[in-house]
Amino acid sequence: MDPVRFGLAIRALRRRRGWTQAELADRAGVSQAAVSRAERGGARAMTLRTLERIAEALGARASLRLFWHGEELDRLLDAAHAGLVDQVVVLLRANGWEVVPEATFSVYGERGSVDVLAFHPLLGALLIVEVKSAVPDMQDMLAGVDRKARLGPQLAADRGWRVRSVSRLLVLPDGRTARRRLVDHAAIVGQVFPLRTAAVRRWIARPVGAIGGVLFLPSSQSTTARQRVGASRAGRRADSGRIPVG
Repeated sequence: MDPVRFGLAIRALRRRRGWTQAELADRAGVSQAAVSRAERGGARAMTLRTLERIAEALGARASLRLFWHGEELDRLLDAAHAGLVDQVVVLLRANGWEVVPEATFSVYGERGSVDVLAFHPLLGALLIVEVKSAVPDMQDMLAGVDRKARLGPQLAADRGWRVRSVSRLLVLPDGRTARRRLVDHAAIVGQVFPLRTAAVRRWIARPVGAIGGVLFLPSSQSTTARQRVGASRAGRRADSGRIPVG
């Protein structure tokens, strides 16, 4: 993020609306000092949530991008995403679902892909699964899921599936960052994805009716880390139980 450009943009949008800094602060639910600091190029010393509130009050969207070793970050994210997709596929197939990973579509000029498209033949349940290895921009993500769910019956018909209900599932890596972001956007996310992991797993085992839910799954990196920690602890316990020789 370029804090100077960000500040100039906030000021320009505020003046376009004819607002004072105090009026913008009131609408964003932040202090006037925070608005002033942002406009003067102090964004780096502020929380992302504060910047998001200021931007949203102006009808804009604040975005933080991370750059690391050129394309290596993209490859890392792709690997994390693939790991989450694999876990979803295994879970669904184990519960009797037909699964299509990366299901592409072109319906009435609308093109895209569904991370995981699944169908339960016994109960006629269609599931649209959105997998995110990094916490997404919620508004853009929700709009994308809504579009895919709307096209869901046609995607199912193209595969000969007779659908009774269409459900939506958001899959995120299990960690404090993802959970905190959901709390920050509870009002929005709660309307579309009210169920959480335990309830989602019960529904997957017997998918009666349409639901929207969030499923937290361990990322490959966190799983590996836990395995290393577990192995280390096991090694220390084994060492502590040994009788010294000599």
